[in-house]
Amino acid sequence: MADSPFLTDHFLIAMPALDDPNFQRAVTLVCQHDANGAMGIVINREADYTVGELLDQMNLPTDDAELAGRSIVAGGPVQPDRGFVLHDDPREWNSTLRFGRGLAVTTSRDILAAMAKGDGPANVLVALGYAGWTAGQLEAELAQNSWLTVPADQAILFGTPLGERWHAAARGLGVDLSRMTDYAGHA
Repeated sequence: MADSPFLTDHFLIAMPALDDPNFQRAVTLVCQHDANGAMGIVINREADYTVGELLDQMNLPTDDAELAGRSIVAGGPVQPDRGFVLHDDPREWNSTLRFGRGLAVTTSRDILAAMAKGDGPANVLVALGYAGWTAGQLEAELAQNSWLTVPADQAILFGTPLGERWHAAARGLGVDLSRMTDYAGHA
């Protein structure tokens, strides 16, 4: 599938000139991309909630202080009140989209209940909202030099602090974003 024109299981790295406030300095994990459009989760924007607060709202108590204190990410401007759990757990959950090299996004309550009980995925990122593109929209943004793309790196997704993900993802291409201008051009 190396010749595929689609970017499922890739990071979209916002170029410095991208001034859309929803995606400025964003790293987005593309979970699905085909001829009908694309769907992804912004992985480096902290939301105003913690996992513990979310679990409390869902009446799912947890004794895991580390889990409860984890930040939730603002996954994008579409349906910002809907939860998405990015993970690499092979177990079956009620509503899961599997993609790429062992990644999945689950939207059902059962995964959160398992997490609250200490039986959830080891690697997890909880997001509120997602990013979506209609057919051809992402391709047009790529042609406008709005994004860099690189295959997704699970070490960045699950192990790199949120504030370092933009630069870390670009380094995967050998790019130092601090040396780039904040305007776009075409040659």
